[in-house]
Amino acid sequence: MTITWKEITLHNQEGFKEAMAMYDQAFPIEIREPHNVFQNSMRNGSYRFLMGMEGEEILSFATGHYLKEVNAGFIVYLLANPLVRSLGIGSQTLLKLEERIEDARSAGHDSIEAIILETEKPELVHTEEEKEDCVKRTRFYNKNGYQVAEEIQYVQPPLFEGQIPVPLNLYVKNHQQEAISKERMLEYIQAMYLNKYGLANGVDQAVLSDLLANMQ
Repeated sequence: MTITWKEITLHNQEGFKEAMAMYDQAFPIEIREPHNVFQNSMRNGSYRFLMGMEGEEILSFATGHYLKEVNAGFIVYLLANPLVRSLGIGSQTLLKLEERIEDARSAGHDSIEAIILETEKPELVHTEEEKEDCVKRTRFYNKNGYQVAEEIQYVQPPLFEGQIPVPLNLYVKNHQQEAISKERMLEYIQAMYLNKYGLANGVDQAVLSDLLANMQ
């Protein structure tokens, strides 16, 4: 299988509708973000929307932000076509997105500090199938160098009006020799909140500030 990599941007939307169709099929409507959130993110020059292609077929896509304020990356979505799962596509896509996020880092940094992402907590899922999926995700991210930031009681801000914040696990891939302090992790989260949930989703800054204060 030969994978070619393609980026979707505000000025090159080829493949966006097809990627969104895959996204809509993968996520239930109650947690699915509107497509304009992806478009809002593209207005940030440090955002990456990467597709893995074989010919005209989309094998995978992944999205993420470079958080220039803290020299870290935030991976938002990683999705593989159900027809090609278990073929290593997920790991290849994750690695390629990590490389693209690092390409976006500001001049003056020798390397990125860390890359972070959110996942569901196994104890909060509702069915055995969802629990099994959580276990698989944990194994996948551990295999690719990510570990849970256990000192942080992380919550995802509400994505829709009337929704409450959702407790999630925060995974981190540390690119430094020394351990990441809780204080630095909170700075990463503050940058995540600003770039993703504030600018792209339009969550009120007061809500984000309250959530961050409760994690300290």
